[in-house]
Amino acid sequence: MITQPTRPPLARPRRVVLGGVCLALADHLGWTVGRTRLLAVVLGLCGGGGVLLYLWLWAFVPLEQQEADDETDDASGVRRSAPAALLLLAIAAVAAIVFLGSGRESTSALAVVTLASGLAVVWSLTFDLHDPDRSATHGVIVRLVAVALLVALGAAALLSRPNAFNAVLGVVMVVLGVAVIVAPRVVTLWSDLQASRTAQVREEQRAEIAAHLHDSVLQTLALIQNRAGASSEVARIARAQERELRDWLFVGDTPVVADLATELRDVAAAIELDYPVRIDVVTAGAPVEHSSAALVAAAREAMLNAARHAGGDVSVYLETSPAAIDVFVRDRGAGVDLSALPSDRLGIRESIIGRMSRAGGSATVRPGSLGSGTEVHLHLEV
Repeated sequence: MITQPTRPPLARPRRVVLGGVCLALADHLGWTVGRTRLLAVVLGLCGGGGVLLYLWLWAFVPLEQQEADDETDDASGVRRSAPAALLLLAIAAVAAIVFLGSGRESTSALAVVTLASGLAVVWSLTFDLHDPDRSATHGVIVRLVAVALLVALGAAALLSRPNAFNAVLGVVMVVLGVAVIVAPRVVTLWSDLQASRTAQVREEQRAEIAAHLHDSVLQTLALIQNRAGASSEVARIARAQERELRDWLFVGDTPVVADLATELRDVAAAIELDYPVRIDVVTAGAPVEHSSAALVAAAREAMLNAARHAGGDVSVYLETSPAAIDVFVRDRGAGVDLSALPSDRLGIRESIIGRMSRAGGSATVRPGSLGSGTEVHLHLEV
């Protein structure tokens, strides 16, 4: 059984002369590139149909997938060897010479100058702007040459034959030159305006989704936690899902620099994923951005002990002042007697009390209010 060879997909390469259409067709159809380009030129001379076909394929044929080791940093990654903007400027310069050298006003040459100069500027602001082989200086040169052609054409026509037509021509050329100069700024402002509108629409959509989920899913998860109890597996899963949903909804709203309160909340969230416990972190005082690693580690060990041995509801209270930082970790378990602990149990003695002592602070472990549970108090002078 003879199998037909599989044709490569129709996709434009990223290293092209102008648009890559002929290269894509030649690769897809198995033709030579020279024959494909000759066919495109012949079709272009047949009433302009080939030009329209070329532009249509350029617009709708996708680019090939970018290779992982491609050195191009731009998202489009298209490198064009033909300096199209400079070629358009050359056409405009030739048309300007024809206009000035003719003994009468040549509207066709004038139209060619205006159209070619405008297309050169548009090309430099669109395709050359994203071409890694074209620098910003290239675009500036193109715009300056276009302005010089337009202004020189109007001034020369007005000085050579001062009449009404040339006066209007001079004003029009000056206006076009000014438009070419301010075109990059207009394009930048328009792009920024579109980006701002897009961001605003996305923010409104996210706010609507957050409000809807808060009124439905988040309240349902909170109800499940209250009904199931803090120590149940269902409540633990509901808390984890609620936290993930909140993080997804309000991504970008949290500060970039994490303070001590944020670190304690992150530790509590991680412990809640592993143990059937609910840890509430309450803070008072000014935020502390550069917290002590020993204080965070001791607080984590205290919360971890409460989750392992007490479970249920655990409260963490952080109080900061210009002079000191205090962290209280309270649970509602059976309590702990340090004197009754075996000598090989170093979790509280070393990981909490010893660590805070080495950091220059202090840690005390005592019964909770009304004699139930345990309270761990961490104190660190600022």
